[in-house]
Amino acid sequence: MIEIRNLTKSYKTKYGRHYVYKDVNVIFPSGKNIGIIGPNGAGKSTLLRLIAKIEYPDRGEIITHGSISWPVAFSGGFQGSLTGRQIVSIVCRIYGEEDNIRDKIEFVKDFTELGKYFDMPVKTYSTGMRARLAFALSMAFDFDYYIIDEVIVVGDTEFRKKCNTILKEKLQRSNLIIASHKINSLKDLCHIFAIPYKRDIVIFEDFKEASKFYEHACKNGGFRNI
Repeated sequence: MIEIRNLTKSYKTKYGRHYVYKDVNVIFPSGKNIGIIGPNGAGKSTLLRLIAKIEYPDRGEIITHGSISWPVAFSGGFQGSLTGRQIVSIVCRIYGEEDNIRDKIEFVKDFTELGKYFDMPVKTYSTGMRARLAFALSMAFDFDYYIIDEVIVVGDTEFRKKCNTILKEKLQRSNLIIASHKINSLKDLCHIFAIPYKRDIVIFEDFKEASKFYEHACKNGGFRNI
């Protein structure tokens, strides 16, 4: 279960303080895949970062029962002078997997197909290589929830097939929190649909109702002031 209590999140801008969420209260029950839908700037990624505890609210709290991944394929935290091998080792220590470092390293090395680049600084990697490393690193750990910010596109066709296969395997035992601006892409994936709207979060368990609300809000300028 994920419970959001009295959450407020804002950012200081040159036009004054911008509130993304204000006094939000939501409960996501356990065992459900959660889809977060909204146009650019609605607060989808902010909500994911708050749930993953990459960012923190101004007020309120998010209570999570179970482990939650960092955003899958997110490589923004990679230190450029470190090698792929070193990054995997460091993350293992952070997550208390010191006894499994060797296995995790071998998994990531084999999955990424980076070859000699695995032992080279990530600042020498292309964008695609960094994405491969980040995705494989996410899959090397077991979480109760995997966070995905928009649809993942990693590597060529064959590598994407491999990514989809392992992600489906993970979701047999875990759940998904995924953000997208295309509601139809989440229809068959999610049980709950959360729409950031006017500093709040509107929850639907029925896809048709969520789709109707979202389309109406988009057509009538409901997201205009985000």
